[in-house]
Amino acid sequence: MTLARSCRLIGISRQAMYQELARKRQKSTALSPVLDWVYTIRRDLPRLGGRKLYHLLQPELQRQQIKLGRDGLFTLLRQHRLLIMPARQYRKTTHSKHWMRKYPNLYQGMAIDRPEQAYVSDITYLESREGVHYLSLVTDAYSRKIVGHHVSNDLSAKSVVKALDQMLIERQSRERAIHHSDRGLQYCSELYQSRLASQGITPSMTTGYDCYQNALAERINGILKNEFLIHQYKDKEELEQVVKESIDAYNHKRPHSSLGMRTPASVHEKAN
Repeated sequence: MTLARSCRLIGISRQAMYQELARKRQKSTALSPVLDWVYTIRRDLPRLGGRKLYHLLQPELQRQQIKLGRDGLFTLLRQHRLLIMPARQYRKTTHSKHWMRKYPNLYQGMAIDRPEQAYVSDITYLESREGVHYLSLVTDAYSRKIVGHHVSNDLSAKSVVKALDQMLIERQSRERAIHHSDRGLQYCSELYQSRLASQGITPSMTTGYDCYQNALAERINGILKNEFLIHQYKDKEELEQVVKESIDAYNHKRPHSSLGMRTPASVHEKAN
């Protein structure tokens, strides 16, 4: 079928079609730098979502006088298959049916108005070609900054407490604080609880099996696994290095909508 006949069938002139193609080419050329900026951001934040991408792109868009709304960015990402699809994985890391003492939930309903007032902790699993590993995290509830982490091959209290030790080394405040976690045996252990007691930090735990009572810690786990740790790594050594780099990018480069699109590190440091 000829081009002229095709245009007649859809009710437009050849001139109108050529003009539309020219507009699309012009728009594609104008937006090509945006894709370069997206790839640059995704180098450090490989699965950052569209809303946060748009926030980080704003200064450059304004500087280059490129008119692109959030819906336009989503369209551009969709056209180039750059939209992030959520991944769902699950492996049990909490074993709460044990005889050790469990502590009441002091975190629920607590007014948190400063860094180092409340910490949330959780454990998630990671994989390398060597097998399964476990990432223990301690996060400041006010700033969302990850302040302690440790990668181990087991779920022992001796391994998990190393993330807490890292937090304690960096901690500046000596005001009252709580440490909130699930009822896992690692957190209830004498080793973990004695470390908290030595620093005057009060334990707090979820009641029953409600994971939403430790939702912030679970959310941080999900961000790291779904946005940063997205490949299978060679061994534990490589995984440890990637985790360290990912946490640094999370703390210093990734904006949080709950923090007014600021980074955890900037909120933490400004408030201290």
